[in-house]
Formats: sequence, structure tokens, C-alpha cells
Amino acid sequence: MAISDTQKVDLLWKKIGFSKAKSDTNANKKAPNEAIVSDFIIKPASIWSDASSVPSTIPGSNSGVVIVYTGIETTEDITSTARRTWKSDIINWIPPSFGATYQLKVYSDTAGSTNAVSNGTQLFETGSGNDDEWYFDYQSGVLHFIGSNLPSSVTSGKSIFISGAKYNGNTGFSGTSLTNANLVNATITSLSAPLEVKDGGTGVTSFTANSVLAAANSSTMDFKTGSNGQVMIVTNNDVDFGDLDGGTY
Repeated sequence: MAISDTQKVDLLWKKIGFSKAKSDTNANKKAPNEAIVSDFIIKPASIWSDASSVPSTIPGSNSGVVIVYTGIETTEDITSTARRTWKSDIINWIPPSFGATYQLKVYSDTAGSTNAVSNGTQLFETGSGNDDEWYFDYQSGVLHFIGSNLPSSVTSGKSIFISGAKYNGNTGFSGTSLTNANLVNATITSLSAPLEVKDGGTGVTSFTANSVLAAANSSTMDFKTGSNGQVMIVTNNDVDFGDLDGGTY
């Protein structure tokens, strides 16, 4: 016996909407009442490390980490029901959670049209009142007509065109600047510059053989070198080496 669609939807609703594991039916345990946390696993390589550079309003043209697309033609997914699913072949579209103007705009027009924004028919996410809504997956760049019906303008010979923006900044932690971060069990494999004394480092780039690392002043470390038989002393508030002559020292 197959798992019912109702159970599948309940699982997704609890997982996606509430980050909870499904432990009972919706009738017996509503999503807010599920107790077991089940967060999504986020791959470090997928993190938008320059997300803070995305402006709250979509720019008029490519700017910084944002690439803007206006009326680009998508490709029909021929493995799905005719004209139901359309692929942009572009990932990491910026969703409206960054700002309302990032909301995707969708148009239907004759395949190959060079100005679908002006000449085509705009299709709205909420549909036209005929159960013809669409859903766009901003991560994969796939548009799917999720309503029961297709919009009346989506017919044979027509294509779907979209306008929006994609994130083009760095991903992962490479080159990322961390502020007030608490790193636990972290390993630093390389630094572009020596770790400064104020940050717990030495600030030096190379070692001096047969020498002692000491404070050159209140904020700088330095290597002090002496000769055979000398002792390390402090003179004029500076660490140095000198001869033990029995008189001065």
C-alpha cells in the first residue's frame, strides 16, 4: 500500500516550515506541537558568504554580487507534463526574502521572442483566478506551474521568460571575514599575513637562528641575539644580551 499524499505533505510541512521531525499524523500532532528538531544540513560550500553585500532593492543592472536578468527565455523540461516545468539553467537566484523587488517576474511569449517583457503576457504567482499558479525554486532556477491548470497563454509554440537576479558572490568560507566569531576546534592552515600580537600571535614572518623571541615594546615581538657566554639582561626597559663582567652585572 502506498504512502498517502496527505502524509507526505504533512512530513514536508513539518520539516520545511517548522524544522521538526514528523512523529505522528497531523490530526494527532500539529506541526507546532512536534518536539523533535530536524534542521536542514547546510553544506559550507553552499553558504553565500557575501550575502550582506546584496542590496535590499534589485539594481537596474549588474552590480557587485548581483547579476540581473531581464526577460530571459527558459527551456521546457520535456521529462515533465507538457509546458508544466521550465528550466533557467541558472542557480542561486536571489529570493524576495532579500527584498520585495527580487520577486521573480514571469512572462509567456512566442518562443525566441527578444522582448517578452513588453510583448508577452505577464503571469502572476497567485494565478489569474483559474487555479493556474506557478512556483519558482530560487536555488535551482526551475519554474513549475503548480496549480491545477496552465495559464491560458501558455500554449504550444510559446515559451516562458523570466526576470530577476542571481547571487554572484563568494560561497563557502574562503576569503570570508569573521567578526566576533567563536571558533571551536578550528585549524588555521595558512595566513596571508602573520597573526598580530594583539590577536595572540607573534607578528613575525621568519625566525632568527640562535635567538630569543621577546617583547620589543608593548605591542611588538622581536628576536634578540647574543654571543657565546653572554646573558640576557634588561637595559633601559629593553631586553638585550651582555657580558657578565662581575661589576656591572
